[in-house]
Amino acid sequence: MTTSTTGGPPAADLDERRAGTSTARFVAGKAGGALASLVFVMVLGFLLFRMIPGDPVATMTRDRPTSPEQLAQLRERLGVDEPLWRQFLDYALGLLSGDLGTSYLYNRPVATMIGERLWPTVLLVGTATVLAVALGMWLGIRAAWKRDSAFDRVHTGVALTLWSVPQFWLGLLLLIATQGLFPSRGMRSPDLPEGFLAQTLDVAWHLTLPCVTLLAVIYAQYMLVMRSSLLEEMGSEYLTTARAKGLRDDLVRRRHAVPNALLPAVTLVFLQFGMVVSGTVTVEAVFSWPGLGLLTYDALRGPDLPLLQGVFVVLAGSVIVMNLLAELLYRVLDPRVRAA
Repeated sequence: MTTSTTGGPPAADLDERRAGTSTARFVAGKAGGALASLVFVMVLGFLLFRMIPGDPVATMTRDRPTSPEQLAQLRERLGVDEPLWRQFLDYALGLLSGDLGTSYLYNRPVATMIGERLWPTVLLVGTATVLAVALGMWLGIRAAWKRDSAFDRVHTGVALTLWSVPQFWLGLLLLIATQGLFPSRGMRSPDLPEGFLAQTLDVAWHLTLPCVTLLAVIYAQYMLVMRSSLLEEMGSEYLTTARAKGLRDDLVRRRHAVPNALLPAVTLVFLQFGMVVSGTVTVEAVFSWPGLGLLTYDALRGPDLPLLQGVFVVLAGSVIVMNLLAELLYRVLDPRVRAA
């Protein structure tokens, strides 16, 4: 074992301690940044939805004969007649205690409503993301390895086109193109028969159109990133050395080029997952998919301020958490980042 000339601890132990300290400092810095972002989201979520035109009390009493005294009592009960600073204080204290408030329109706890709608959104986003990653990675690898071929030009052009298409517009086009071939709304049929298999197939049938809509847009990102990353690796000297040793071209691609090119794409999966969750609002609204996106769309018509604030914090929080995981994962996967 190597020791220092002054009789201190071994040099290897010092290096391990420094590496541990550096890692702890890195994690603490990223976690602190994520926490600061969450605080900003909390403030933004409060102020943003109070700029939306509309009066929640007027919406709740629409088509009902209501006296001015009753309107005043309702405003007092909801707390919308209080000063803005007092409303923010109640909102912040509630978030810190895990209370997201009570919905104006549904008169139910916001946390309960979000919990009920979370699974459909996770099912839609998770399915679309898994398929998009598999398809995008495969097409990106093939397109890069066959650079400037017809395969590369066609699939890159299609990916760029789909990436620029608004999701709600693509969803409407699919509804028109399929002409009732797939269910156009909801997650389950009203006359659903008993049995796990029948219910699973029915949910999958309803999932098809919204999933394809999300898949068509987000797979393009993974394909283009994977293609670009692999193109950067293809000119590296270690690939030339592998070919000089007599390795077949597919082995060079699979064993050497692709693993190194995967790093940016893997982190993109985490970065984009949170964004996809937030971007399902329009897709769920088009297909009436009973998730957080449709819940947000319904809350905007109020405006149901507690419900909007709660969903916004959950969706924005998912983006922040996924960004944090992506940064931590990149440090684990890439030794160059750890060395820096």
